[in-house]
Amino acid sequence: MARAHLVYGEWLRRERRRIEAREQLRIAEEMFVGMTATAFAWRTRNELLATGERARRRTIYMQEPLTPQEQQVAHLARDGRSNQEIGGQLFISPKTVEYHLHKAFTKLGIKSRHQLERVLHRD
Repeated sequence: MARAHLVYGEWLRRERRRIEAREQLRIAEEMFVGMTATAFAWRTRNELLATGERARRRTIYMQEPLTPQEQQVAHLARDGRSNQEIGGQLFISPKTVEYHLHKAFTKLGIKSRHQLERVLHRD
């Protein structure tokens, strides 16, 4: 059903019926995000942007997942360890720790270590 909304929305956009296209594409996007069908959600988002819709803040469902290394570094940082401590434990340099944390922050939509507690649950 979601693909039908997507294809119909794409057709409407190509027919220059942008407002109608947006309605169909929003429905499709909501359905794809709910199903965690990331590729289709991105395709739908691109179509929505092509209709002139403004970009919304990325939702957690549409963000890339953390790599295993990013996850490990982020969890250790959440637990209060310094970059040097994390690097020593994982046998990587503090600069590499910094790199992985930066990537994780971007993917999680946060800006500091203090926010890790809110977005990463303790296992």
